[in-house]
Amino acid sequence: MPQLIFKGISVDQVKKISSPLVQELADLCHCETDNFTLEIIHSTFVFNQEEVPGFPFIEVKWFDRGQEIQDQFAKMITKHIHSLDIPEVEVAFTVFLESAYYLNGTNFE
Repeated sequence: MPQLIFKGISVDQVKKISSPLVQELADLCHCETDNFTLEIIHSTFVFNQEEVPGFPFIEVKWFDRGQEIQDQFAKMITKHIHSLDIPEVEVAFTVFLESAYYLNGTNFE
């Protein structure tokens, strides 16, 4: 169920790290790799009236798994982004409440 949304990182870059990244994250979360969604947002970034490269930013949307797992998850993402010779990346988490998340009209609680 974890959804990773990438900004400021190319499709080719995400493809390069997708398999090992998802496998590590799945092992950490004790779930299957097909539970993960990777999405690359194509955005135009503007600063001072000019188009500029986007800053690498990954948003993770998921159910809370505790601070320790979240910290490890962020470190794994960061390690894979750094392997692309990208020196800085930000990772932010959005936590879904199981009572507010529905599949076919039924919540996850």
